[in-house]
Amino acid sequence: MKGRILTSLLAVIAMAGLQAQEVPAVPRLVVGLTIDQLSMDYVEAFSALYGDRGFKRLWKEGRIYRNAEYDFVNNDRSSAMATISTGANPHVHGIVGNIWMDRGSLQVVNCVNDTQYMGIYTSESTSPFRLKVSNLSDELTIATQGVAEVYSIAPTREMAVLAAGHASKGAFWINDETGKWSGSTYYGTFPNWVSTYNDRQGLDFRIGEMIWGPYLPVTSYKYLTSEAKQVTFKHKFDDERRNKYRKLKTSPYANEEVNRLVNACLNGTSIGKDYVPDLLNIAYYAGNFDHRPAAELPMEMQDTYVRLDANLAELLDIIDRKVGLTNTLFYITSTDDQIYKQSIASHYRIPTGEFHIKRCAALLNLYLAAIYGEGQYVEAYHEHEIYLNHKLIEQKHLNLTEVQERASEFLVQFSGVKDVYSSHRLMLGSWTPELDKVKNRYHKSCSGDLWVEVLPGWTVARDHSLDTKVVRDVYTSAPLILMGWSVRPEIIHTPIKVSHIAPAMAHFMRIRAPNASSLPPLTDITK
Repeated sequence: MKGRILTSLLAVIAMAGLQAQEVPAVPRLVVGLTIDQLSMDYVEAFSALYGDRGFKRLWKEGRIYRNAEYDFVNNDRSSAMATISTGANPHVHGIVGNIWMDRGSLQVVNCVNDTQYMGIYTSESTSPFRLKVSNLSDELTIATQGVAEVYSIAPTREMAVLAAGHASKGAFWINDETGKWSGSTYYGTFPNWVSTYNDRQGLDFRIGEMIWGPYLPVTSYKYLTSEAKQVTFKHKFDDERRNKYRKLKTSPYANEEVNRLVNACLNGTSIGKDYVPDLLNIAYYAGNFDHRPAAELPMEMQDTYVRLDANLAELLDIIDRKVGLTNTLFYITSTDDQIYKQSIASHYRIPTGEFHIKRCAALLNLYLAAIYGEGQYVEAYHEHEIYLNHKLIEQKHLNLTEVQERASEFLVQFSGVKDVYSSHRLMLGSWTPELDKVKNRYHKSCSGDLWVEVLPGWTVARDHSLDTKVVRDVYTSAPLILMGWSVRPEIIHTPIKVSHIAPAMAHFMRIRAPNASSLPPLTDITK
């Protein structure tokens, strides 16, 4: 009897070996980590403060693409995340920013708001319906007929949902009002492992005792100079009853909360436990605390990166214990989001000024009325964009292209304006590198008729926010770090596009690339 059982086992093992040889090896788990506002300058500047298991381990064991470029202007966390997950630009995937002006209602809308679906542990109604194409999560779900475990975990709703896409099993984010991990009925039944975490270990139970102070001795933080001299710092989040969770989400503790839910996910699901590849999308935050300029809080910024290093080390250890790094393919990148802050350039006599799109829109309307007759020619405006009244232009039997060009010629004369791009020019104008980047952010369903490009050094007043943005036209790039599975370590300085990430991950999972992903995958990365 034992002999027959042994023979059967040997036969099963042999057959499994043959099947394994026929099917290309794939990682059991792909982990995509996007770090909002990560700065490579800071990563390198503070390297003496790191341990051996975080950034230093990535640099030793990972494949480092130092210059991963976004192909469009004015990116933020939402347009960046959509581009990472789809392999396409906003011109195609439709997510031009966190918010934009809706042409139909003339109201500012959030990129993931959807009143058709209820929030879970939140009052926010959410879905990815404004994402016009498939993403990596969608393609893996389709390829495995829903068998793959696909989840997204992020401090912010937009990053969670845009990484999760249309077909994953769940997107989870920290609710601004309650601190609970939230979701949407769009993704079906809310997982028990998230509900259990909320009920037993939720942030709301702990925030009263959470105090952010220096991780290292304060004498270690000497790598940022500032006029604001700090002896130390101490931030207690529970001091602000109405804003405490929003504030915490701009601190390093947001990343700790992400790691806690990642651990709950690995314990509560079968993710990474079979030979069907799974996908776990994660987001961290590395921006300024409470959205204040780094110059005001130099010690906090250094501590943020020290704690980020520790968070990375913890994440790698969690994944290694539960799945194994040899079974897991990591990709780590950044949103390359521009930081909003007040300019102090005028103090040092550097040319600067303040640009107000509202004033431009009002004067443009007067100008067009003087030419074409009385009427409200400017329908709306938002940040750099002006929306013309197409219905009025049609009623007056005017040529829209001509009106756009006249408006452009008028606006370009304003102080602080570098150039003005009409939608006609973007779609049919002669190609230039500058025009291409503006075009790649343009989407006909939500972009304006006119895009106003402001001079470097000028401050852009945001009429729908209290924030301001200082324009800087310097070259910036996001890192891309690949690690684990069979990745060959190397540091590569040749620029690549962020849009390469999605087709590359699809290639290594042996599935189709997202349907708008036109770039080839990164290859020749394995041992």
